[in-house]
Amino acid sequence: MPSNLSLRRVKKVIWVIRISDVAMSTKPQITSVTPPHAIPGGEVILSCEGLRPHGDFGFRCSIGGIEARLVGASQTRLVVLVPDGISTEVAGVVIEGADGASEPFTMRIGVPLVDSMHIVANPAVDPSDGSVIVTVSGTRGQKLPRTLFRVSGPGQVDEIPAEVLNPTAVAFDSHGKMFVSCRAQGWVCEVGADGDVSVRGENLGIATGLAFDDQDSIFVGDRSGTIYRLSENGDATPFATLEASVAAYHLAFGPGGRLFVTAPGLASFDSVHSVDELGFVSKYFRGLGRPQGLAFDSDGNLYVAASYRGRRGIVKIAEGATHAEVFISGGNVVGTCFGKNGQMYVATSTSLYSFDLGLKGILLN
Repeated sequence: MPSNLSLRRVKKVIWVIRISDVAMSTKPQITSVTPPHAIPGGEVILSCEGLRPHGDFGFRCSIGGIEARLVGASQTRLVVLVPDGISTEVAGVVIEGADGASEPFTMRIGVPLVDSMHIVANPAVDPSDGSVIVTVSGTRGQKLPRTLFRVSGPGQVDEIPAEVLNPTAVAFDSHGKMFVSCRAQGWVCEVGADGDVSVRGENLGIATGLAFDDQDSIFVGDRSGTIYRLSENGDATPFATLEASVAAYHLAFGPGGRLFVTAPGLASFDSVHSVDELGFVSKYFRGLGRPQGLAFDSDGNLYVAASYRGRRGIVKIAEGATHAEVFISGGNVVGTCFGKNGQMYVATSTSLYSFDLGLKGILLN
């Protein structure tokens, strides 16, 4: 007959096994999604707990009810690509392993507004009605029947009847007048509400980036290496000199009235440049791959279409920071801007997406 000590030992073993069984059968959890915002095709990292591989399929992940492709997996981390076709901006992320599926963890997915564009720089918000202006830029010298479009909502796209060859950057002055840079002709044009086009500056080289300071002076970047300032009568004066870009200059005014410039090159360690009121250029932030369109929020944070540490999307850089974070994940991202009611717009080379993040642009404060 077993002793009391033996019985206690058996009970203890059974109790330990039962606790182990319970622990092993706990459903997996997602503890974070990084970054918490993405457009279709963007890569996000899921930090997990309690995830064990299933014998048949290993691990699975769905976002917004659509299966997502895994590009990396372990029991503590999954790397997945956001699928197309998600129908809601706030989407639930679910992982599945041997012990079942997790509870949904929410993230934001960009709402698609328009595709089949050819966008090469920041979109711009029309202050009169909050619509977004995007381009079909075409190859240099390619004449297209329409090149400027107004986007009012998902699928709500209207042609702007203006003949502008190879539009690159779009910007509005403080009076709500729209201006466009034309890289093929080296012009800056004003585009009227009726589509009339008038040249406001010429002989600007390969005119790309475009921005207004708080005095409504026009600054335009010749990607060959010069930023010009235009006088009221359209005379161009060299303002600053940078290295040439393989693609385009992108301009935006930020805190303190400084002009910020990106000039994507062939390196994977490019800089955002800061230009003071006298035209002196300094490096504001270094370590981005192919930085393009940029914009500031009302708190002075800089958002740049770029790659950072191997991940592409919209990179957020706090003022004075030495490190950055990928704020929105996505491929082929070329620009961003802020709407009138807290929206953030993200442009890829072909499409435009909207996020409702409650952020205000520095000029919309």
